[in-house]
Amino acid sequence: MKGRVLVLAPLRIEQLALSGHPGLEVVHGGMGPRRARAAAASALSVEAPAVAVAGLCAGIAPELNAGDVVCANELIADGEEPVLIPGSGLLATALRRAGLQVHVGALASSEHLEGPAVRRRHAPEAIALDMESAWLAAAAGGRPFAVLRVVADADGRHLADPRTAVACLRALAALRRSRAALADWAAAVGSREVLLPAPRSFCAGVERAIEIVELALAKCGPPVYVRKQIIHNDHVVAELERRGAIFVDELDGVPSGATVVFSAHGVSPAVRRAAAEAGHDVIDATCPLVNKVHGEARRFAAEGRTIFLIGHADHEEVEGTLGEAPGSITVIADLEAARDASAADPRRVAYLTQTTLAVDETEEIVQALRARFPELRGPASEDICYATANRQAALRSVARDAEVVLVVGSPRSSNSQRLVEVARREGARAYLVEDETRLDPAWFVGVRRLAITAGASAPDYLVGRIVESLGSLGAVTLEERTTTVESIRFRLPGELTSV
Repeated sequence: MKGRVLVLAPLRIEQLALSGHPGLEVVHGGMGPRRARAAAASALSVEAPAVAVAGLCAGIAPELNAGDVVCANELIADGEEPVLIPGSGLLATALRRAGLQVHVGALASSEHLEGPAVRRRHAPEAIALDMESAWLAAAAGGRPFAVLRVVADADGRHLADPRTAVACLRALAALRRSRAALADWAAAVGSREVLLPAPRSFCAGVERAIEIVELALAKCGPPVYVRKQIIHNDHVVAELERRGAIFVDELDGVPSGATVVFSAHGVSPAVRRAAAEAGHDVIDATCPLVNKVHGEARRFAAEGRTIFLIGHADHEEVEGTLGEAPGSITVIADLEAARDASAADPRRVAYLTQTTLAVDETEEIVQALRARFPELRGPASEDICYATANRQAALRSVARDAEVVLVVGSPRSSNSQRLVEVARREGARAYLVEDETRLDPAWFVGVRRLAITAGASAPDYLVGRIVESLGSLGAVTLEERTTTVESIRFRLPGELTSV
């Protein structure tokens, strides 16, 4: 069975549901902890690249329904050390791609069949319960390991109750549909080299913005209101919300006189006036490099120039810059728009750029504008921020050596999106992922070298979690490649430096 994943199914009916796929070798293990221990010991002598446990379970979490799939990220049993399963998100993604409803969480194992009330007392931190998985974990023997259980009992009935027959049939059908996902997960098993370009992750402007919110909470006490996401990353926002920050889309969601933090992306003068009129205590976390672009917009507008702002019209940074001189600024989204641009006086024109664009693409647009307007003026220094340029250069240095590139960042993050584009222009398959739960094992089949970077608004610990998840598929060798060492740090607003 070399090359096939060994699947341990406790019940004969589970074995029948899972059998028939060429990528799986399904073995009947037996019900309960005693048989599970024996099956685990026997499995250690079976040559297989990976081991999985698959079968039915009983639900504990109220959101689970019959036919839902549970991917265990932890196995719990009385008297046993918990078993962590770091790669559960990879299998979960493959299962969702198969159209199954998937939940990732802790799975408890019990020595006896238990009713709903006993289940909840038995393992309050678990979302589901079975009678074997915790004892079958030993079968892995250091090999990649996964646990997949389908809920057969989610309506408050005992698994042995004959009224659960319909639910069990639904669960067995879902179990059968899970076979291809298990095989896809197993096909991705193997050792890999991971290239880590540096710099990556947080820049000075992002670190400053996060620190401003943290200091504002320490000085003013919660709640502190933040207009828009402080940076484009849901993990960071969720942590600040936990500490007492409240994020709002507009100022009309803020009580009069409350403390308000402006996000790193900047705001227009109209927003500043509205905050003053409402009596808000404003703390400005706008990145100093964005403030530089705002100042240039005011200067060019005062000179009577038409300003071409290269960027994405729906991005918060562009909205803020546009508000500095709305009658003078035209947003240029791409090369075609640059070639079609017009101005009342072609001799009095200037350009500015969003700070998070791709360096090479932006240069093409600037050259197109310059060809159309020979007297085009530009900023005194590049608007694209040092961190954006550095992360793109670092990624470019490794992308050609990688078969796949993972960029950690939010879909809302412009600089993260540009990193994906940079990698693809270098010939790599590239994917934007928010965290390890978005990884798809199909991306890694046959891949032995990949690169991982993170956008300027993504915390580096997410890269570590992705590396750990990849490690669940096989040995990972890390190689850090540094192109630039960043030492820039921006000063905090004066009102917070005494905290």
